[in-house]
Amino acid sequence: MSFSAAREHEISIVIPVFNETDNLAQLHRELCEVAVRCDYRLQIIFIDDGSTDATWQRITDVAGEDPRVLGVRFRRNFGKASSLRAGFERATGQVIVMMDGDLQDQPAELPKLLARLDAGLDVVTGWKQTRHDPWHKRWPSKLFNAFVSRLSGVKLHDHNCGFKCFRREVVDDMDLYGERHRFIPVLAAAQGFRVGEVAVVHRPRTAGVSKYGWGRIPKGLLDVLAIPLVTRFRNRPQHWLGSAGLLALLLGGLCMAYLACAWLISRGPGGTPLHLHETAVLYYSMVLVILGAQFLSIGLLAELVVAISARDRKTFSISETTAHDTPRAESDSPRMKSAA
Repeated sequence: MSFSAAREHEISIVIPVFNETDNLAQLHRELCEVAVRCDYRLQIIFIDDGSTDATWQRITDVAGEDPRVLGVRFRRNFGKASSLRAGFERATGQVIVMMDGDLQDQPAELPKLLARLDAGLDVVTGWKQTRHDPWHKRWPSKLFNAFVSRLSGVKLHDHNCGFKCFRREVVDDMDLYGERHRFIPVLAAAQGFRVGEVAVVHRPRTAGVSKYGWGRIPKGLLDVLAIPLVTRFRNRPQHWLGSAGLLALLLGGLCMAYLACAWLISRGPGGTPLHLHETAVLYYSMVLVILGAQFLSIGLLAELVVAISARDRKTFSISETTAHDTPRAESDSPRMKSAA
């Protein structure tokens, strides 16, 4: 769908919020101004992720004045990924936009993102070139983006920017849970979607407080380590875990073989006996062998999980088909017939 077509179709804006009472009215007003100026048909979805202030009251007030606004309230704080998932499930637009509710994402930048969709991309993420956040948020974010780009092969300056837009089919192919909202561009690229970015204005926060602290750093590091498994090796985990296991077993085995030869030679005529229990290499070798066996075992278990779940999960993403393509209904499949 082109950018011009986006004017004729509904654009769904999904906004997770948590204790953002003082920002909602202005955010809604700016979105309405952009819609009028650019002739957009908007659906605005506010997800209240367990706020403890008057955020929900503000959402209900705005929804009562504007029929384009839908509010969803969680019973408690479930996290941003759950909020986005709830919003995506209720979004009706062919173009879906996600943005934060702290007013640091500027609605006036929305045409930039949509223009990049028109250029042929499926996912467009914002790039906060000048970021108005404290240093303890900026520098970990730089390291996070560098690691993600390196491990995933998706070269972006700002993977974790909360201002993104994508086509409907991207959302339909995406399964968000935990902290996976940070990797939406990576997950989309793994499915074959075209991903890009555009520089956007990032405003300083004028009301409310940031919801992210130092505890986000170790979580981000652990998530980075999981990138290869949830993208390239999602359907073949043994290729990743097993490769690490085989490498550890190989190194441990070579060290063991070296020690065995050294021990035999030391027992020869004129040799100084080698006592293996006094050699640090022996313990390193044992650790490598044990780690290798564990990686292989975990990989086999992961393969069993994938084999069982793959029957109920789509492992591909279709771009388009010809007019004659008529997929077989599940009820026509041999497995369903035999069950009947």
